[in-house]
Amino acid sequence: MAERVTLRTAKERFARLIRQVGGGATFVITRNGAPVTRLEPMRGVRTLTPEQEAALERTLERAKAGWPLGFGKHDRETVHER
Repeated sequence: MAERVTLRTAKERFARLIRQVGGGATFVITRNGAPVTRLEPMRGVRTLTPEQEAALERTLERAKAGWPLGFGKHDRETVHER
């Protein structure tokens, strides 16, 4: 169950709320008693470091260009001899 927090309290204690969300807590932020938004942990999102992002980009570019295998074009007939 999400804990309800007023907008004013959320502004005053934002860093604390973020730490709690990092630990799995969920908050509903209200304005004048009405729910406005939800503050909850992100699930299923993969976060990469800048170095990992750069490595992934290089790998994708290499994959698009292809790798030279030392022989020309091939088709099913040349790959699967009968």
